[in-house]
Amino acid sequence: MTKWFPEALEEFKIVTVFDLLLEYLNEGKIRIDKDVHAEHNIVYHDPCNYGRKSLKRFGQAYFEEGRAVAAACATGELRELQPNRNSAYCCGAGGGAWAMPYEAERIYYGRTKARQIKESGASLVVAPCHNCRDQIMKSLTKEFELGIKTKYLWQLVADSLIMPGKDKAEPVIEH
Repeated sequence: MTKWFPEALEEFKIVTVFDLLLEYLNEGKIRIDKDVHAEHNIVYHDPCNYGRKSLKRFGQAYFEEGRAVAAACATGELRELQPNRNSAYCCGAGGGAWAMPYEAERIYYGRTKARQIKESGASLVVAPCHNCRDQIMKSLTKEFELGIKTKYLWQLVADSLIMPGKDKAEPVIEH
């Protein structure tokens, strides 16, 4: 942000979802019930946009922050896709491909990510990027019969929240 819009920083505090969630967790502004996802082996997907591209454009890659947030919502150890972080493979939806009419190509290029997910043994993939989440959930899971759930990072947190006055998180159902 400082590279492209330095004047914005004089007027506004700009944070990422990673920074905000970590702040809320570290300062006790939100409490998490790790048991909500106890039945899942969770694996974290490194999006190109928050990793390599963010490092190149803004000088900051977000690899550890998302993992720290996801780990706060998991009872067990967070699993890793191999390779990961700066060497992670694209899911196939990057560069605007998710919004384009090239489904067969997206699935073809996502086959490596599908293999990684399958090899991880995870039953829940955390994908902070909307393109990645949609590609994994709506294309790769079906095409490669992964048998997994996929959630945004913030969705994982929201599902794990302990509401004030409650000992454990309870789902809120509105009719």
